[in-house]
Amino acid sequence: MPEYMIKLTWDDESAVWIAVNDDIPIALENGSLDALLVQVKYAVPEMLAENEKLPESGEVQLRFNVELVERLDCNRLF
Repeated sequence: MPEYMIKLTWDDESAVWIAVNDDIPIALENGSLDALLVQVKYAVPEMLAENEKLPESGEVQLRFNVELVERLDCNRLF
């Protein structure tokens, strides 16, 4: 079963989560991480079929790599 790594990153400037994978290919964004995961699950089969990459079994595995970087001013916490 083919596996695709979907990279999810938070864009602080745009205030959205972004999902990308060049092999499928997809590039999606949403303000909600949960909603973005649903978007990805619907978009992947469509994009694989459109790019003639859909496996005969129709099954693929998605691995999500979530990246979120936060800056903290520890002096302001106390």
